Amino acid sequence: MKKIGIYPGTFDPITNGHLDVIKRALKIFDELIVAVAVSSYKKNPVFTVEERVHFIKETTKGLKNLKVESFDGLLVDFLKEKGAVAIVRGLRAVSDYEFELQLAHANRRLFKEAETVFLMPSEEYSFLSSSIVKEIAYFGGSVKNLVPPIVEKALKEKFQNLRGLS
Repeated sequence: MKKIGIYPGTFDPITNGHLDVIKRALKIFDELIVAVAVSSYKKNPVFTVEERVHFIKETTKGLKNLKVESFDGLLVDFLKEKGAVAIVRGLRAVSDYEFELQLAHANRRLFKEAETVFLMPSEEYSFLSSSIVKEIAYFGGSVKNLVPPIVEKALKEKFQNLRGLS
């Protein structure tokens, strides 16, 4: 039986930290599905789900046993649909742990077979989040070593248009 992992998130946008976790997860699972959340009542993504899926597919082209799909609804329903054995979550710092632990317990409450695997990114990405990247890019800072080049370009264009700059 193939061990399938699901790495869920909004990935708005994907960062080098996310890519690091993807590569680590591929060493553990026979197949990894990066599950891009279509919507969330808490978040208002800068990029459409189609753009986010495209960025991930483009930046992971050479990786084997990886799929990128969008999903809407409960993660545990997607997990069941795909026959996955675990949810992959990245932990950057101790501050992430409490929230991630609550999510893991909630998922297990909804689906008792739902296991969660926590992976830490490389130390160089331990501070990195999509929110930080968007704020840096919004104010014109360089995100060159924080995100893949396709995302760097898209952020620059998106925020120049939003801020009315040329």
